[in-house]
Amino acid sequence: MKSLLSLLAIGILVMTTSTSDATAAPDPENVLVMELKDGVVRIEMLPDLAPQHVEQIKKLTRDGFYDGIVFHRVIDGFMAQTGDPTGTGRGGSELPDIPAEFSAEPFERGVAGMARSQSPDSANSQFFITFAPARFLDKQYTVWGRVVEGMEYIDMIKKAPRGDQSGTVRDPDKIITLRIAADVD
Repeated sequence: MKSLLSLLAIGILVMTTSTSDATAAPDPENVLVMELKDGVVRIEMLPDLAPQHVEQIKKLTRDGFYDGIVFHRVIDGFMAQTGDPTGTGRGGSELPDIPAEFSAEPFERGVAGMARSQSPDSANSQFFITFAPARFLDKQYTVWGRVVEGMEYIDMIKKAPRGDQSGTVRDPDKIITLRIAADVD
């Protein structure tokens, strides 16, 4: 009986440890805090999948690059794109472009990916967040994060008129501030 109780205690300890690890909060150094007009969004960055992209986003965030940047391309049911200081979809930062870091991570609702031109190695500062699964992007664009809180505020971002495939938004919503949780929490 004593050994049975010992085995049960060990089993409970293992289950408790596994459960707490699975629900552990993301590292604040790898969480973005995005303030939008409707609320705050938290994005967990995934340096294991895209270390160079995460580092570039962190640098730009700490430099204040994303503060006030608009969501210049927003397609209902697809994604919201930001990160272009010109608001045209053609701009970027002064940092060098980043080589592609494609992975098997699927583009599901709330996934953050890097925007790029025709060249897979042209990502710089622009990124998008998907409103719905977009599996046709899998292994074609770099996944670097996922929304872990506040997706309802992403859903509220002003969208392009229905039928406008370019996704161009008139008087677009913007990122008020973007910070790294370790710097603000």
